[in-house]
Amino acid sequence: MHLVVCIKQVPDTKNVRIDPDTHTLVRQGVESIINPFDLFAVEAALKIKDEKGARVTVITMGPPQASESLRDTLGLGADDAVLLSDRAFAGSDTWATSTTLAAAIRKMGDVDIVLCGKQAVDGDTAQVGPEMAALLDIPYATFVKKLELPQSGFLKAVRQTDEGTEIWKIPLPALLTVIKEIGEPRMPSLRHKMRAKKAEIPVWGAVDLGLDPEFTGLCGSFTQVVRVFSPPRRSNRIQIKGTVEDQAEQLFQYLKNAKVPGL
Repeated sequence: MHLVVCIKQVPDTKNVRIDPDTHTLVRQGVESIINPFDLFAVEAALKIKDEKGARVTVITMGPPQASESLRDTLGLGADDAVLLSDRAFAGSDTWATSTTLAAAIRKMGDVDIVLCGKQAVDGDTAQVGPEMAALLDIPYATFVKKLELPQSGFLKAVRQTDEGTEIWKIPLPALLTVIKEIGEPRMPSLRHKMRAKKAEIPVWGAVDLGLDPEFTGLCGSFTQVVRVFSPPRRSNRIQIKGTVEDQAEQLFQYLKNAKVPGL
């Protein structure tokens, strides 16, 4: 069984700043980390490896320095890693990113399960996983908190929803996005870290993936971020105290006095 985990290198959100002139994220001097939700996907794959003897490959799309995040996953126990890096990939929105990742998975050819974190902390769209599944024409489930492989050719996924949980039986190959309840990420071992340090990580570009540059990166993106900004501080904030009933009454009176339509 071959499992592929898609990860993303993101800025450490504790240190994110916005350039007041360009209105874009300041990445210079900001530490990059593995998207925290993706670490749960790595753990889910490694659990299956422990139980079933599966092979785990981790892929990411990004600049050359993103290879360090791949080495971190090798240190956790992943078997292989592939970096998707090309100037043609710059400026990708979620669709262009999904197109590139899906092409890499097709190139591997023997993938049974694709695992992703539920979303990236820098974009928060939660779109890449489902878009990849659509491009690969495979079934998928989102917000999975538990998975089992009860029989050959199928998996059982337990999904977390707003109403409770759902249990799905999904044929393989399939894609899953997972949440933290899938299991806490393990610590790297010295043996795996030593192997990761020496590992040769292949780099695939647009030509290797058979992609036309016109359909990758900024050229292949349907959306563009025009501006990023912090919401302005508000000075007219109020604090409501007391019991729940008191707070509800205070809120009602406040909204009534503010002449909110319908009250």
